[in-house]
Amino acid sequence: MLPIIGERMQDEPVIILEGPRSVGKSTVLRAIAKDAGVEVLDLDDLTTREAVERDPATFLSAPSPVLIDEYQKVPIVLDAIKAELNQDTRPGRFLLTGSVKNEALPPATQTLTGRVHRMIISPLAQSEIDGTNVNLVESLFQRSPRLVSSVISKTNREQYIKRITKGGFPLALERETPASRSRWFNDYVYKSLDQDVREISRIRQAEMLPRLLVRLAAQTAQVLNIANAAQEIGLEKSTAENYVKLLESVFLIQRLPAWGTTLRARSATSPKLHFCDPGLLSHLMRLTPAKLASKNPSALTEFGHLLETFVFGELSKQATWLDGITEIGHWRTRDNDEVDMVIEHESGEVVAVEVKAGQRVSSSDFKSLRKLRDSLGSAFVMGVVIYLGNRSYNFEDRLLVLPADRIWN
Repeated sequence: MLPIIGERMQDEPVIILEGPRSVGKSTVLRAIAKDAGVEVLDLDDLTTREAVERDPATFLSAPSPVLIDEYQKVPIVLDAIKAELNQDTRPGRFLLTGSVKNEALPPATQTLTGRVHRMIISPLAQSEIDGTNVNLVESLFQRSPRLVSSVISKTNREQYIKRITKGGFPLALERETPASRSRWFNDYVYKSLDQDVREISRIRQAEMLPRLLVRLAAQTAQVLNIANAAQEIGLEKSTAENYVKLLESVFLIQRLPAWGTTLRARSATSPKLHFCDPGLLSHLMRLTPAKLASKNPSALTEFGHLLETFVFGELSKQATWLDGITEIGHWRTRDNDEVDMVIEHESGEVVAVEVKAGQRVSSSDFKSLRKLRDSLGSAFVMGVVIYLGNRSYNFEDRLLVLPADRIWN
């Protein structure tokens, strides 16, 4: 991520690194500060916050780059940045981090709309954890002949479960036991809901937020149904809709929009729901490695949804490392065609992904991918079924089968 940020600082006067708390945004900022020989304005520090709030112009006129951590704590800094940009728009002037989406802040704080480049910093990808520097999305768009290999995957179901339930938060990965990680996730949810949400909204029924989050966890990798979640906890639908937006604003959940609504008249328009981290999601769903390893039918279904969210998270991170990706969505029709993930390039080319939790793939698993391929013609670059088996192979024209660990191996 650091090289990508460095490249974009050569072009952009202001960059905001947005993402969930505790994903390493501050670590990134400190690394850049060390290389540049400047200090970080940490607005989590009360003394620094008060000083910047009283005299933002002085701090913002410092030599470039000016690095500000958790800028949403003092939103007035955006006004000071705008004033600076009116005088000097050189690239690499300001680098900010925030744990709240900019558009969720009050309108008065959005003075840089159209003048700032936003980058999402997510929990660590598996390729970052393993240090493999793999980008499967890029390989798919490039039609790389190395996608299919005679090498047999050695990752078994138990190892997949272990990766998924650990997730990608650096501090959670440091915990050596599931119980210790569970305590960390409990604290994380509390801080996100009690601190980050309260910074952007005064909510009347704060006690409902954790309950709503758990109900939404049960909908991961499925079409979002806010009305059902609201009914289950006795919350008004309109209130629940507002709370869902707040949960999105602090990066706990993410809507995956419907893709290709103009492709077919019968394409559905409802978004699917995913969570920011599969480890956090496993915790909210109370899916321990032992439960996921069982042959219980409900556990098998839940694991399928959990695996899809895991794969979505990995591939969407890789997509953000590329230039030219314009849209990521899911394709669903009223004729029961469904593709879990569609990634579109600015060229109009498309890569499509279907996720299966089994160790074998059948021809019927490609039904929807075939329809999408035939509808798009040459714009359809590659379709892939990602599964838990151990072999990669060409299934038919522009359709592949890949083990899930090819995402990072």
